[in-house]
Amino acid sequence: MSIPADGHRAGPAADVGRWFSTAATPAPARSLPRTPAWGPVDSAEYGRISGPDELGAALDLLREGPVAVLTGAGMSTASGLPDYRGRHAVPRSPMTFQEFAGSDLSRRRYWARSTVGWTQFGRARPNRGHLLLARLGAGPLPQSAVITQNVDGLHGRAGSDPVIDLHGRLDRVRCLSCGALSSRSALHSRMLAMNPELAARIEELAADAAQAPDGDAEVDRTSSFRYPPCPLCGGILKPDVVFFGEAARPETVQAAFAALAAARSLLVLGSSLTVQSGLRFVRAAHRAGQGVVILNDGPTRGDPLATVRLHGRIEDVLGTWAERLGPDVAPSGPAVGPTPDHHPRRSTEETRA
Repeated sequence: MSIPADGHRAGPAADVGRWFSTAATPAPARSLPRTPAWGPVDSAEYGRISGPDELGAALDLLREGPVAVLTGAGMSTASGLPDYRGRHAVPRSPMTFQEFAGSDLSRRRYWARSTVGWTQFGRARPNRGHLLLARLGAGPLPQSAVITQNVDGLHGRAGSDPVIDLHGRLDRVRCLSCGALSSRSALHSRMLAMNPELAARIEELAADAAQAPDGDAEVDRTSSFRYPPCPLCGGILKPDVVFFGEAARPETVQAAFAALAAARSLLVLGSSLTVQSGLRFVRAAHRAGQGVVILNDGPTRGDPLATVRLHGRIEDVLGTWAERLGPDVAPSGPAVGPTPDHHPRRSTEETRA
C-alpha cells in the first residue's frame, strides 16, 4: 500500500498510514545503547546450492550417532516469518530488556507493534522443513534434542521431541513481579478491547507492517497505546522470550548443553550464529571433537569450525536426505498441530547481545 507524501488519502482506511513509520518520521531519541540493527550481511553471497557429494558427506557424518540440532530464524522463513540477517531481512534495531522494563513509553511502543505483528505471527504453521526434521528425528536420524533460537513454537507443533526453546516462547506472557505465566492470545484479545481504534484496522495494519521474526511490526503511532497489568499482582507483563540484553534461564542453557553432550554431532539449520547464544554450541562441539554440519543461506560466524558447510534451502536439503534414507520419511499433507497456546511440552532459553 502506498501512502501519499502528505499522509492523506480518501476512503475508510485513510487513517491507517498514521500507524506506520515513514521515511520522514525521525526515530525516537534513545538514552540506552542499542544492539546493531538486523539486516542482510554486506557483500555476503546468498543463493548457493551444495552438490550431492557435499550432501552425502554431511549425511554420512550425521548418521554416526544421535544428532543435536540447533535452529535459527532461517528455519521458519518458509512459514512466512522473516529472518534477522538473511538476504530479505528488514534492517531494524530490536528493543532491549532494559528499555522495556525501565520505560512505560517503551512498553507502549513494544505492545502496540507486537499486537499488530501477532496477528500474522500467530497464523504461522510448521513448514515442510519442520515436518521433515521431526520425521527424520523419529526415524533414521535420531536427535538428542532440537535446540531452537526461535520463539515461534513450530518445532513442537511439527512433532519434534524434545524441543529446547533457548529464547523462550512468544505465545506465553510472564509477569516480571510474580512470575505467573499466561496466554499471549488472551492478552491479545484484552489489548484489542482496550485499543478499539487499532482493533478496527488490525487486519490492514498487519498486512502492511514490516515484521520481525519475534512478531515485532513496524508501527509508529504508539504513545497512546494501552496495555493491561498482571491480573494477579498488578505487575508488568512481558512476553516469555529473551530480549536482547537479557540472560536466559540457566536451566535451559544447561539442558541444551546436556543435549549436545549426548550427541555425536551438531546440525545447525538457518542460523547466522551472529550472537553468542547459538555460537557457543558450535564452539563447544568443535572443542569436543564432534562433527559440525552448518546449513545456512549466507555466511555464519561458525563457518571456520564446520566439518561440512552446506548451502541451500533447508526443506530441499532435508528432503534429499529423507529420500536417501527411505520413502516413509518424507511427510505428506499439510502441517498440523495444536494451536499456538496449546503445546503439550516446552523448555525455555545466555545473553543474546
